Amino acid sequence: MSDDAGTDLFSPPPFKPAEALLQLRRTLRELGGLNERGQQFEWKGQPVVALAVDGTQLQVRLARRPAVSPEWEARTLKNAADVRRFGNDVKLRVARWKDGDD
Repeated sequence: MSDDAGTDLFSPPPFKPAEALLQLRRTLRELGGLNERGQQFEWKGQPVVALAVDGTQLQVRLARRPAVSPEWEARTLKNAADVRRFGNDVKLRVARWKDGDD
C-alpha cells in the first residue's frame, strides 16, 4: 500500500476565486429582480452588490438597502463556505426588498 504524504483526504480543495465568481454571478442572476452590469448587480436601477477578484479571494460589497449612494458592507470571501453564505445573505435581502415593495 502506498502512502502519499502530500495527499490529505480531509482538506478541502483549493479555493479558486475566478470559478467562485462565475458561480456567484450565476446564483445572483437566478434570484430574480437583480440586473447585472459589469461586476455589479442592481435592484431597480440602484447598485446593491459589487464583486471583484483580489488574488486568492473575492472582495464583495452588499448594500444594506437600495439607494443611489448605498451604505455598503464589505466582505472578503476566502472559501466556498463564505461564497455560499454570501449568496444566502443576498437572497434574504432580495426577499426583504421584494416584501417592502408590496
